[in-house]
Amino acid sequence: MKYFYYPGCSLEHSAKEYDVSARALMRLLGHELIEVDDWTCCGASAADTTSRLLSIVLPARNLALAQKSGVRADMLVPCSSCYLNLRRADDLISRDGLTADLTNRVLKEEGLSYAGGIRVRHLLDVLANDIGAEAIAAGLKQSLSGLSVAPYYGCQALRPFSDFDDPEQPHSMDALIGAAGASVFDWSMAAKCCGAGLMTTKKELCLELVADILGAAKGADCIATVCPMCQMNLEISQKKISRMRGKALEIAIVYLPQLLGYSLGLPRDGLRLDLNLALTGSFKDLLADMSKQVAVPGR
Repeated sequence: MKYFYYPGCSLEHSAKEYDVSARALMRLLGHELIEVDDWTCCGASAADTTSRLLSIVLPARNLALAQKSGVRADMLVPCSSCYLNLRRADDLISRDGLTADLTNRVLKEEGLSYAGGIRVRHLLDVLANDIGAEAIAAGLKQSLSGLSVAPYYGCQALRPFSDFDDPEQPHSMDALIGAAGASVFDWSMAAKCCGAGLMTTKKELCLELVADILGAAKGADCIATVCPMCQMNLEISQKKISRMRGKALEIAIVYLPQLLGYSLGLPRDGLRLDLNLALTGSFKDLLADMSKQVAVPGR
């Protein structure tokens, strides 16, 4: 199956491992990703505070570029913030004539227009519903048996557009994790907010939110994420949070495609676990083992 692919800014830099593993996993599973030609930032986090119209035009431009290509495909978006922005832009343009008109007046300056209608999909939605757990189980090369995984969805993948899962009690990762041979850690924080951008504006509050999540994951071997902002918040301050709470709260934080990719036999350069900031216990040992692999020429 073909999908348009919108990586977004984070996946080119701070979340490079998410981009690499997502692309490698989809390729391994036999799906083609068509990166949107000349894509630009969708305005995540900052645009809406500057201009409502800008916050719609920026993601709409990327949808317009995809529509202009003439290819009929859904838009696959790994980053939850990017997914929310593109999904919101399509929703507003499709049902609000005034918003569509204003947006297209701006896009016209570049010879573009967007009529709505491209289905924007989160990577998790595609993995859970187009690919499914059966395909993961069928391709299993290295079972994650004995591993306890806490699935973490964050806010934006499921709110306000609950297209593919329940935002209060999400479960779309469960079957995928189980198909890889791991057990799903039973916890109540899967859809709790990590504070997102508050880490730069209200850091102490954000640290408390992250501390609650890390504390609730005690007993799991890792937390699996599908959002670059969540990944960064959960990774970056574990030592400080452990000191703050007076107990060890360090745990491996991995992207879901890395977890599934490993179980399907992706090599180290298709997983880039060396870029993860928090790898503990069995994952630290795994990284050491993979570092002994010989890189595949041309990768």
